[in-house]
Amino acid sequence: QVQLVESGGGLVQAGGSLRLSCAASGRTVSGYTMGWFRQAPGKEREFVAAISWSGSRTSYVDSVKGRFTISRDNIKNTVSLQMNSLKPEDTAVYYCAADPKTQFIRSDGSARSDYDYWGQGTQVTVSS
Repeated sequence: QVQLVESGGGLVQAGGSLRLSCAASGRTVSGYTMGWFRQAPGKEREFVAAISWSGSRTSYVDSVKGRFTISRDNIKNTVSLQMNSLKPEDTAVYYCAADPKTQFIRSDGSARSDYDYWGQGTQVTVSS
């Protein structure tokens, strides 16, 4: 089993930055595809970004391209999401997820059903 714990959420003004971290425990996730999803109140959980096992390939939803950057540290067993130029519409609970079945991103990595392990989430609130 893999446990994922997110951190780094908080309240920030529009235009500001936050860095989310996801710490994995239980087993190494170095061979897994990792992803970030988010869920705003009253909305479906949506894909944000994914990264392949080596970090050589990444995928983003169009709304965050150029503003968010996903990265990983396989020695520390962590995945991060650097979020810049934040907008009020980025407000959501952000979840880290792990797909143990592939080292490479499936298609664009956006299918929730591909991810077997999920964290509890961290709240990000962007004020206007």
